[in-house]
Amino acid sequence: MANFITIFRVFLVFISAFLLFKHSSLAYGLALVLTIIAFSLDGLDGYVARKFNESSKLGAVLDIMSDRIVENVYWIVFAVLGWLPVVFPLIVLTRSFVVDSLRSVAMEQGFTAFGEKSMQSDKVGYFICSSKFSRISYAVAKAVAFILMIFAKTPGLDKDISVFLSATAYMAAIFAIMFCILRGLPVVFESKKLFASGSQNEKI
Repeated sequence: MANFITIFRVFLVFISAFLLFKHSSLAYGLALVLTIIAFSLDGLDGYVARKFNESSKLGAVLDIMSDRIVENVYWIVFAVLGWLPVVFPLIVLTRSFVVDSLRSVAMEQGFTAFGEKSMQSDKVGYFICSSKFSRISYAVAKAVAFILMIFAKTPGLDKDISVFLSATAYMAAIFAIMFCILRGLPVVFESKKLFASGSQNEKI
């Protein structure tokens, strides 16, 4: 059930993204509702996994994967629609590739992204990257930015309100991007221990 919820929210986001290319207040209203539901489900899947003892390595991977898909879809769509500069999704995508590549190496050595076996051994790094507070705060930051952005661009919205919300959404997006970068730095800084064995890089 937990994994189903995780995957289901991805489908909701794709539907939401499709609706954003339909220039109507109804489509944007539905996209806004689906976006809110998708981010609400982000916390529900973890609760269900713990409640029904469904926690697993697959579930952890699916959770991170779905988070990446969700945030990248919105950043890319917003850039395509001209609401945000293309540098926004480029930053998020680059950060995702770097962090997830390092985490895949950590997983091979028995570490996880979060939880008791987190690769973050430094307390400050753990708090910034892996703590529950940090993860929830980042999820809220993204949700606020995405919801405000969709609301601000809804067709038929009063022009003054749209301008104000667009500026607010843009600032929220900048904050989310900075938060994204900040949470990735501890992974990069602590990754050196993963290669301490001195083994040579291999190309596939």
